[in-house]
Amino acid sequence: MTSRLLIAAAHKSSGKTVISTGLSRALNMRGLTVQTFKKGPDYIDPMWLSLASGRPCYSLDFNTMTEQEIRNLLVSRSSGSDISVIESNKGLFDGVDLHGTDSNAAMAKLIKVPVILVVDTTGMTRGIAPLLIGYKAFDAEVNIAGVILNKTGGSRHEGKLRAAVEEYTDIPVLGAVGRSADLEIGERHLGLTTPVETGRIQALIAQLGQRMIDSVNVDALINIANTAADVTPAPHKVGNKYAQGLRIGVARDTAFGFYYPDDFEIFEAAGAELVFFDTINDQRLPDLDGLFIGGGFPETSMAALEANSQMRRDIGRAIADGLPAYAECGGLMYLCDTLEWNGRKHNMVGTIQGDAIMYDRPQGRGHTRLEASGDCLWQVEGGAFNAHEFHHAKVENLPNGTKFGFGVKRGSGISGAQDGVVVNNLMAGFCHMRNTEANPWVHHFLRHVLDVKARKNPA
Repeated sequence: MTSRLLIAAAHKSSGKTVISTGLSRALNMRGLTVQTFKKGPDYIDPMWLSLASGRPCYSLDFNTMTEQEIRNLLVSRSSGSDISVIESNKGLFDGVDLHGTDSNAAMAKLIKVPVILVVDTTGMTRGIAPLLIGYKAFDAEVNIAGVILNKTGGSRHEGKLRAAVEEYTDIPVLGAVGRSADLEIGERHLGLTTPVETGRIQALIAQLGQRMIDSVNVDALINIANTAADVTPAPHKVGNKYAQGLRIGVARDTAFGFYYPDDFEIFEAAGAELVFFDTINDQRLPDLDGLFIGGGFPETSMAALEANSQMRRDIGRAIADGLPAYAECGGLMYLCDTLEWNGRKHNMVGTIQGDAIMYDRPQGRGHTRLEASGDCLWQVEGGAFNAHEFHHAKVENLPNGTKFGFGVKRGSGISGAQDGVVVNNLMAGFCHMRNTEANPWVHHFLRHVLDVKARKNPA
């Protein structure tokens, strides 16, 4: 199997994404084909990793995937690459479960990958030694194979850190990345900024790659990655193209971009054609059999979304005429009557008779569990499944009698108890779904599209 390593940290906001993005580009600059992965449910970090490697980045998530699904995705998507880089989330031992069954450390053990620990060294010198000793002793089965000193304050600071690590631990220092404002990826209310929101993207990523080449022993990193043990996948199941000929529209632009690439691959494996369109710059909605509007940051583009009145009318008219549609988070907000943020309000599509209002603090965040209601537009095996949410918005002023496709067993959703507003053949909620064995939502949606099409055109 492809050599691989996991980039982890002692705590969140240590600079993992900057380091992982830079290393992915550095390895690419060395002539290697790099495959990237992100641990946990995430959309933004994978965008940066994908741009750095030139290949889609895939998420490995204990919340929605079985251990075998994680292994299968890792092995199958690493095929054809020289090295895989997996970026963790939060700290190495952090997770929801007290015993760490969903932690980055558990992921490292599951996929048999050596760990490179990124340490934010701000305000730290000799104290780095007990930190590393503690991390290595906490779980001896986790292979912490090297450390990268991040945000060092100069050669004197770096020298003290290196001396402490070498004197008290057996963990090799693979490099030191100095603190520099031009290497910071900006943060905002929903985490790291997306690549499409920053200027000079490729130049920035190339700069990150060169900094890693200059600051990190890339050869040693590759040698560590080569020590990863093999992971055994399950036999691949080949499905049939039951959705051949279906055209599924996907909104993808500066407002909407939160999608899992493997979900897109499931659409295509079933035979559907994905038709990407721009809600801001395209004047008309393409001819479609179904519509999917994912998450994103519609609030930062709400004036432009409002200005494209023809697209809003096309989408509203299509859903009113019965077009099967599914929307998540930002897509839900776009389909409401209005969107309000920072004291400004703009008109949106108006399919959902409610107002999306942005708040300073998250209104829903973390793992969720949903249960299909009697109004759900498709059948759910087992009735309930895990999903994910992270939104600063609430949908308010919904009319009495609003139908919801899901009850919320864990999480917030739209009302705290319900998610997935149902209007005609549309279902739209705050929770993000992932196509897995437990929740094959792509197949559910495609069969919903086929059912609607069959009712409209009976044989």
